[in-house]
Amino acid sequence: MAPRRSKGTGAFPRAVETPVPARPDPDALYAALDLGTNSCRMLIAQPKGSGFHVVDSFSKSVQLGSGLEKTGRLSRSSMARTIQALRICQQKINRNRVKRMRLVATEACRRAKNGRDFMRQIKRETGLSMDIIQPEEEARLAVISCAPLVSTKTEQLLVVDIGGGSTELVWIDISSVPRRDRPSAIMRLHAGFHTVESPFPAAKVVDWISVPLGVATLRDQFNDVEDDAARFALMSWFFEEHLADFAPYKDEQAREGFQIVGTSGTVTTVAASHLGLKRYDRTKVDGLRMTSDQIDKVIRGYLELGPQGRRRDPRIGEDRQALIMSGAAILQALLRCWPTDRLSVADRGLREGLLYAQMSADGVLEDGPF
Repeated sequence: MAPRRSKGTGAFPRAVETPVPARPDPDALYAALDLGTNSCRMLIAQPKGSGFHVVDSFSKSVQLGSGLEKTGRLSRSSMARTIQALRICQQKINRNRVKRMRLVATEACRRAKNGRDFMRQIKRETGLSMDIIQPEEEARLAVISCAPLVSTKTEQLLVVDIGGGSTELVWIDISSVPRRDRPSAIMRLHAGFHTVESPFPAAKVVDWISVPLGVATLRDQFNDVEDDAARFALMSWFFEEHLADFAPYKDEQAREGFQIVGTSGTVTTVAASHLGLKRYDRTKVDGLRMTSDQIDKVIRGYLELGPQGRRRDPRIGEDRQALIMSGAAILQALLRCWPTDRLSVADRGLREGLLYAQMSADGVLEDGPF
């Protein structure tokens, strides 16, 4: 399946002018929910300064995309698991009296023939109104969530979001932006990937792509290969083949001034393994910088462990041992194309991007980056 790109300008449509609404209560809570191919995740947060403070959260593996590769549909069992998780989210939203929220579904619901029917079922059974977002918005949300991790020394940036059903890559040129303004310029991409008139220094999106392969869908493609190392190699090369239409794929990139920001469970798990953590610690992982060589060492260690060893590893575990290898195959393919001394690990993603976008639109962020 070929990677997908947006058509047209890619910017959010301009709204008809209406009277300016009353400024929201700065103490109001916001919710952001990301229903992906493998997981259902939600954050409830309160604006704080130029960011936010999380007051409640939820995360559960629902495996919504299980069997999707074969049937093209969401199965009854996967939808039932997801509805159960969403009921918990609904209870948290009600308990916290959240009025402002954005609840989105991504690749599994985009691809499934019954994806929109499932959105209507969710509304009937939980009362939650969910949107199936397109790949470009998914990529934009990932980019703005990672902006605080962008180094002021970075001139070329690759943001990578490895999901369960798809992987988004966005290449951004910020060489013409003053160093101190570079993270803020990344944040302002929430309005679209195409240049618009602005008094602020602009980050230029060189190219972006949504590859319809994530940790779950790539694993499913090669389930019939029994040899662990052979399966890993095939997955990595198969993913790289899908990068051929991504413009920067044809160019060699110097390590100096180049940064990759990776957001996914794969990247955070690799970081935890690199640090030798016995229990996951977000404060040590989020923002950690790793080199290509350090990441390659961790991946070689996973292969040496084999499936049984990975199941026993506390940083991976029973549920993720197969997914970590498909994710590592994607990561290895990217680093084969663009080796770097600066891969920044982001324990953040769509939920954080959804919160930033909502709060910015409401004007409740102090000295906001948008």
